[in-house]
Amino acid sequence: MRSMSNYDRLYTLVLIMLPALSISTNTLSSTESLTVGSNKTIVSSGETFELGFFNLPSSSRWYLGIWYKKIPTRTYVWVANRDNPLSNSNGTLRISDNNLVMFDQSGTSVWSTNRTRGDAGSPLVAELLDNGNFVLRHLNNSDQDVFLWQSFDFLTDTLLPEMKLGWDRKTGLNRHLRSWRNPDDPSSGDFSTKLETTRGFPEFYAWNRDEIIYRSGPWSGNRFGSDVLDMKPIDYLGFNFTADNEQVTYSYRITKPDVYSRVILSSAGLLQRFTWIETEQSWRQLWYLPRDLCDDYRECGDYGYCDLNTSPVCNCIQGFETRNNQTAGCARKTRLSCGGKDGFVRLKKMKLPDTTVTVVDSGVGLKECEERCLKDCNCTAFANMDIRNGGSGCVIWKGDIFDIRNFPNGGQDLYVRLAAADLVDKRGKRGKIIALSIGVTIFLLLCFIIFRFWKKKQKRSIAIQTPIVDEGRIEDSLMNELAITSRRYISRENKTDDDLELSLMEFEVVALATNNFSNANKLGRGGFGTVYKGRLLDGKEIAVKRLSKMSLQGTDEFKNEVKLIARLQHINLVRLIGCCIDKGEKMLIYEYLENLSLDSHIFDITRRSNLNWQMRFDITNGSLEGMMLKLIRGRW
Repeated sequence: MRSMSNYDRLYTLVLIMLPALSISTNTLSSTESLTVGSNKTIVSSGETFELGFFNLPSSSRWYLGIWYKKIPTRTYVWVANRDNPLSNSNGTLRISDNNLVMFDQSGTSVWSTNRTRGDAGSPLVAELLDNGNFVLRHLNNSDQDVFLWQSFDFLTDTLLPEMKLGWDRKTGLNRHLRSWRNPDDPSSGDFSTKLETTRGFPEFYAWNRDEIIYRSGPWSGNRFGSDVLDMKPIDYLGFNFTADNEQVTYSYRITKPDVYSRVILSSAGLLQRFTWIETEQSWRQLWYLPRDLCDDYRECGDYGYCDLNTSPVCNCIQGFETRNNQTAGCARKTRLSCGGKDGFVRLKKMKLPDTTVTVVDSGVGLKECEERCLKDCNCTAFANMDIRNGGSGCVIWKGDIFDIRNFPNGGQDLYVRLAAADLVDKRGKRGKIIALSIGVTIFLLLCFIIFRFWKKKQKRSIAIQTPIVDEGRIEDSLMNELAITSRRYISRENKTDDDLELSLMEFEVVALATNNFSNANKLGRGGFGTVYKGRLLDGKEIAVKRLSKMSLQGTDEFKNEVKLIARLQHINLVRLIGCCIDKGEKMLIYEYLENLSLDSHIFDITRRSNLNWQMRFDITNGSLEGMMLKLIRGRW
């Protein structure tokens, strides 16, 4: 026997390694096969997904499936022979008769793509794409529009990005999700999720065998009733909904690289979205459905709506009353007349009722929709078909309406038909409430006006009831009292202040100082009179507050004002230097402030810019200091 040459060794090494090299390929040609136990797999070009045979720890059965290649936690996204597994570790996948076929140990087919035979002379190849789609195509044509078969048309429990959920109108194919039987058994479970179109217009339903357990609400132009597949805006997710002559489908896409997100229907019947968190090395659940009691199908029965903010959660629509069994729904209080006298109550932020019996017209608006409903004796409710741009289209419900809920946010307006008596009832109650509110307001306003009128009348009465005595005696008495007051406060203030003078001036002196109260000398007008600028014979400038003769201020009020102002003499307050009384005239004489009063600076747009915060603080402190000194000394 001759020794093995270097060439022979190299050839033998290539033959030994050839099976291993097939691990990295993303295709399976018509001359290749995939067998159980060989550790051969097909890996997508970007190494995102991997296809091969697998079995679960608790079972000896074998399946052909796809899982994430880059994620360490084995996560299956598709299973070919879920309902017909291999009973042992003997099985082969290969292209046969223009189909992908899986054979058991006896050569019997246990799974196939089951497509009609095509051109036998055209070679075929199976390829695992980087989006997780396993396809069968012609070797020289990779156009996805001409795939002979693809796994994306035969979903199991997982919806991947770019997968379509819904109907292909050309082929009649309905792509839907079906759960695993349990976490250790990928066979078809009891739960399924489908996009239904035969019930009126598109919406998602979740089923437990033949029983509906959840309904999303219909497509409203930019979302499903409760955003069934995208509860919150997520920056790396986008979605597509297509409804035309060829298809009615939903799909989503990932807009960022290296982000893995999937929607699954669990074996417990929950529709869940998971995203892989690399830093945590785990899948994080973003949302799930059904999520609360109001998501349960027909929770509140006919003409009832569910609201989580009420107790109990089931409520009757206006014009309806609860039946004996609350979950059985509500019954009308008044039968519809079907004679044009009926009307509608508007329910806001609602999940629209089940669309089993509906009529849809995209070409009319809300007003025409209402008119059509009134003309149809079987119509019980209507709504816009599309809520975008203010709303368009018409949906009319015929027969009982059910499976309605109120959303805190989202939803849309629903108009429910009521008998005229039930509409009048609510409008009457609302009218009574409005009338009562207006009546109370008017009553309070009248009370206020009467009170103000009584107060004015009381003041006028006091002024009229003042004893009529000789005017000269009043003037003399008042002047004497003011003189005494002036001297008293002069003497007291001199104990602490340098000087305080309060003089009684003659009317002629004041008139001369103000140029006979000319308008040129007018500084302003207040509630009790006019203020004039004046100049005394010694050149001293003064401000004269001349009380109006129409003022209700009597002698006592005038005396009290003089006394009060005299007590408030302080460096930080305007200084009272005298007063004048002559027949019907009463005047207060103040020192003249060249820069006007403080309010003329605070409220004037130009002047207030001169007052910074420190100046305002100092002014406030000074004013308070003057008043506090009087309080401390017991003068006020």
